[in-house]
Amino acid sequence: MSVQNQFSKYANDYSSNNIIQQIVSKALVRDINSKPKRILELGCGSGQVFSQIDWKLEYYKATDFSQSMCDIHPQETNLDIYCFDFDSEEFWYNIKNEDYDIVLSSSAMQWSKNLSKLVNRLMAVSNEINAVLFTSNTFKSIQKITKKESPILDLETIKNSFLQYCDCEFEVFTYNLEFNNKKDLFKYIKNSGVSGDSDLNFKEAKKLFKEYDKNYLEFEVVFIKAFSKQ
Repeated sequence: MSVQNQFSKYANDYSSNNIIQQIVSKALVRDINSKPKRILELGCGSGQVFSQIDWKLEYYKATDFSQSMCDIHPQETNLDIYCFDFDSEEFWYNIKNEDYDIVLSSSAMQWSKNLSKLVNRLMAVSNEINAVLFTSNTFKSIQKITKKESPILDLETIKNSFLQYCDCEFEVFTYNLEFNNKKDLFKYIKNSGVSGDSDLNFKEAKKLFKEYDKNYLEFEVVFIKAFSKQ
């Protein structure tokens, strides 16, 4: 299953399965020092970032590659919601003549197929990007058992992609999310959208269920403040 289809499939249950995403989206908005009036958001989901903004906006463009997510995003005056893959030319043509005070993105840009190209394009429409990305160290103990590489970009790739075009501040955090039992833990993996398209076959899933001996899942995220190079 593709990443896009996975997010679409679980869109209606997403708010109950994205605890870490909710935590980092709140932190992302809380850490904004200014009160930007024109905002572009990538990977808006069901509105976790937008719902945290408590100041008056001139214009907000929210984008996500899942139409199901866009359909459940809050509707407001001066808000436009578009279903775009942010790696697509369609997305670039839509934004390239626009100007934003800031670009925001929470738990989305790690899925980019060409992150450095995306960052370069975003810096053409704004002087600042505030983003939080999961890294490949998310679910790292599971990867050791399954011997499958993470579908998420590693930390160094993420940093280098931003540093090519921006002056940056990076902060890396790890979170452990505990569960009462294995059934709930593995259900979370399936429904959270963090595992991407790395589905296991029955034999692999059975092995993982048997050998995974932790009552928690590991997440690593990097908070990034990126500015136009002086």
